[in-house]
Amino acid sequence: MARRRHTPLRTSLEDVDVARHVPDTPQTASSSYRLAFADDDFLTSDDTRGIRLQLEYLKPEFHLRENGINSTVVLFGGARIPEPGKPAWAARTPLQKANLEAASRYYEEARRFARFASLTSKSLDFRDYVVVTGGGPGVMEAGNRGAADVGAPSVGLNVVLPHEQSPNSYVTPSLSFNFHYFATRKIHFLMRARAVAIFPGGFGTLDEFFETLTLIQTGRMERIPLLLFGGDFWKKIINFDALAEAGTISPEDPELFTVVDTAEEGWDVIRAHYHLPPVHDTGSI
Repeated sequence: MARRRHTPLRTSLEDVDVARHVPDTPQTASSSYRLAFADDDFLTSDDTRGIRLQLEYLKPEFHLRENGINSTVVLFGGARIPEPGKPAWAARTPLQKANLEAASRYYEEARRFARFASLTSKSLDFRDYVVVTGGGPGVMEAGNRGAADVGAPSVGLNVVLPHEQSPNSYVTPSLSFNFHYFATRKIHFLMRARAVAIFPGGFGTLDEFFETLTLIQTGRMERIPLLLFGGDFWKKIINFDALAEAGTISPEDPELFTVVDTAEEGWDVIRAHYHLPPVHDTGSI
């Protein structure tokens, strides 16, 4: 958090403490008497939604700036994809169990890809190419874990959900954030992104992929490496040729992203785009 400037005036924190010790009267007990910035009922009301959106943008921004993070590599992917050798906790049927456990190879690819990004980040004093994920399990955990493997910090942008919302243990604690609004979370995913890697996933992953793709296609975001990991998976899920044939996208639009299958392929695309030196990952997973 940004350091508080010296001021001869009383601080808001001091007044919050004083307000806790006022005499108990009908007036002081009324919600109208509470300090506006210390009144949870007021701050969570419909009328202050704009303020909450602003706060959810500002708080992570202060922390990221204070940590000197200039640019990021974003990993999106399924929360349900397990680590190899671990059970598919979200499987409802034997077929889903088999498919999710087969998809565990993407956990390894995401972890290795994050290692490549983080080794590059390490050479740049952890200011650029810092790994960012949604902070949860599955592919997100793999991304944060890959950064931790090489002693690099990584960011987790969680969102409050009925399930899957707890931050994984590999997120750097001081860079672990929680959001109420998906919109402000998406801003922080992309405003520093130098590359976005999309691994197999569900509705959330599709949303994140198409959000990024639309921003690039419409020129609202500069063209950065946008990687789709797992050619076989994505060919089954999305028929881009059919969209082009229907005329709803331009024939050249599928060139806005690159399909890759391995961490090495993915990182080579980013390295070539930014003319980065090669990285040497001598560790094993």
